[in-house]
Amino acid sequence: MADEQVRRAQRFLNTTYGDGALLGISKLDENGRTGWPMMYALTRALQFELGIKTLSNSFGQGTMSALQAKYPKLNASTVPSAIFCRIIQSALYCKGYDGGEIDGTYNSRVQSAVRELKSNMGVLETSPGGDLTPKVFKGLLNMDAYVTVSSGSDVIRSIQQWLNGRYVHRRDFFIIPCDGHHSRDVARSMLLAIQYELGMTDGTANGVFGPGTQEGLRGHTLTSGSTGTWASLFTAAMILNGRSVSFGNFTSQVKAGVEQFQAFAKLPVTGAGDFQTWASLLVSYGDQSRKGTACDGVTKITPARAQALKAAGYQYIGRYLLNPSTTNLPEKEIQPGELATIEKYGLRCFPIYQTWARSVDYYSPDQGVLDCLSAAYKAEEHGFKYGTRIYFAVDYDAVDEEVTAKVLPYFQSIRDRMDRLGSPFKIGIYGPRNVCTRAGEAGYTDASFVSDMSSGFSGNLGYRLPNDWAFDQIVTKTVGSGDGQIEIDNNIASGRDAGQGSFNVAPSQKLDIGFNGSLLNALATEATQYMAAIGRGEGLNSVYTRLRCLETIISLDDVITSTARRFRMRKALIQTTAFWEFCHYGKEDMTKDGAVGLYYTGVLPDWAKDLPVIDAIQDSSTGVAQIQGRTGILAWNNSIRDGLVDGQLLDPADVRPSTKADRYKMWLRLLEDNAFNVRTVAHVHIWSADGKKGAEEETKIRRPALDYSETEIYEVLRRYQGPVEPAFSDAKLRMPLYAIFEKYNRVIRES
Repeated sequence: MADEQVRRAQRFLNTTYGDGALLGISKLDENGRTGWPMMYALTRALQFELGIKTLSNSFGQGTMSALQAKYPKLNASTVPSAIFCRIIQSALYCKGYDGGEIDGTYNSRVQSAVRELKSNMGVLETSPGGDLTPKVFKGLLNMDAYVTVSSGSDVIRSIQQWLNGRYVHRRDFFIIPCDGHHSRDVARSMLLAIQYELGMTDGTANGVFGPGTQEGLRGHTLTSGSTGTWASLFTAAMILNGRSVSFGNFTSQVKAGVEQFQAFAKLPVTGAGDFQTWASLLVSYGDQSRKGTACDGVTKITPARAQALKAAGYQYIGRYLLNPSTTNLPEKEIQPGELATIEKYGLRCFPIYQTWARSVDYYSPDQGVLDCLSAAYKAEEHGFKYGTRIYFAVDYDAVDEEVTAKVLPYFQSIRDRMDRLGSPFKIGIYGPRNVCTRAGEAGYTDASFVSDMSSGFSGNLGYRLPNDWAFDQIVTKTVGSGDGQIEIDNNIASGRDAGQGSFNVAPSQKLDIGFNGSLLNALATEATQYMAAIGRGEGLNSVYTRLRCLETIISLDDVITSTARRFRMRKALIQTTAFWEFCHYGKEDMTKDGAVGLYYTGVLPDWAKDLPVIDAIQDSSTGVAQIQGRTGILAWNNSIRDGLVDGQLLDPADVRPSTKADRYKMWLRLLEDNAFNVRTVAHVHIWSADGKKGAEEETKIRRPALDYSETEIYEVLRRYQGPVEPAFSDAKLRMPLYAIFEKYNRVIRES
């Protein structure tokens, strides 16, 4: 919203400084809105009036030194000029205070505004009156807020004000925001405060959690009953980490909160403010001497290294699914036989997916689709079982705006694509605290592998450990010696993710991979010409052309490929069935679908109102692959009972005329969700091989496999259609179609 006084301030700067030419900037847009361009212009104007030759957007040490030397207190008596005063007045208006008309007079309104500003900052008691001091002036020329904003916490604001008031006179302590939110500046101010209380001099205290600070904190363990400044600092740190305790003394309530925090962060639960607790509250990596039970690395786990890791207390090992470089870090990707070694020595593995992912430019919804498919394929190839969690990496310091604009859409795309594939793998995230928290809160991930070792990342400073953290990466170290020596990142494990301790045996034959679009025309010609030659598809009642049917199947290739890989079958089994059935989808099928909708909902669906009238019926063959609701239930129940998938068993006999009926729920999803429909084809094939329990039961045969014989292929294709003609004759006609799909699939997977 535009503010007329801010517009006047912008006009003053443009008029006084030659439309920005004297300040080395472009003319300000006189829009009445405060923003960084306005603050930068005011900073440069101040530098100009101070006689600084090289102007900058930054209110740095040079500006501070010049201001302290010339005008340690600005007031009606000391303000050097009307222009200088108008800079102050303009800044006050930009901050939301009354600047006194920008008339060049340090009048009572300006003095009152400065007092209000200092009160909001928490420094009025240490710097009383309406004088403007250099550090307050610096705080005036930025975008920090000194009132609670955006649902900020009043308690956190009181901590911010307390820190400002207590330490503002120290040389390197500058006024921090008082907006009720934890931040990078607040985190640094807490470290400076601790260093000052430890007795460090100006110049020595630097806001870094170094050896001197750590050693000093070891001598300041707090327990129930502790009071004074150290208790205030500790409770402030607790509150800034999201703990509901009172600011001030170390009470029994604080002790209970400490115990909860220690349990959450996997620290020894002592209830005391000991060094490890201090460390975890103040810096993302905490006490780097902690012994973790998890690790990750870019080096192959050999038998000797596995023994060294186990002897050092490690249980969980993070390893990479892919290494996009053929020369850099040659052992980064899981190596042949490595998972067998991990399993043999009683260790467990959690997979990480990263190609480059070190810049915001990497992240997009399209990249999310590619990474989801690639990660799923690689996890299957390496032998990770269904339900394993894959950690997708954000290996750079993503600022909050980038998380919103780029990273979250990337993870939403991964989530959507994994759902489309049938959720074969869970989705985790590796990255700084902020992006991990936001991805989890958005529902795109369910566990975080936190890169807390990068303590300087803006995404770690001022952010608490995510609630869903599984692994906390805190330091790089070397374990073992000789052949067993290995460099790892030491991680604390929360117990949320145990990784995998056993793995699928690598397939004896290559798994199918995604379709190569350059072969579509050739495949389409062969498949459609074959169907035309046998007189199937494009009949009088057909709804779609043969080509449209084939293009629909190919559009579902990601789902078909993932499903085939997951259950170690040839994707041609799914393609053949789905394409054949879709080519036979006719107007009478649409009529039946409408009748099913009528039975369960009591009304005819809109799309069926122009079709021939038919009595309501309980079920029909529906969707791309023409599957009945009852068949879908029996097939999925079979896979759920055998542990192939997770899910809720449905009752195929539940045909009450209600949208809550199990038969209707399955039928509707088969009708509306093409991805689910083609995934169901695989389960029908598995159920058919198992003997079609619950239907027209047949002899059990081997489940679909990569090395299926022609006899087995024929039998499963036949069973999909039923135990009587035309199932047998149609299955013979499907066999050449299977051969066509398999020919192209084989070329692609062998290339």
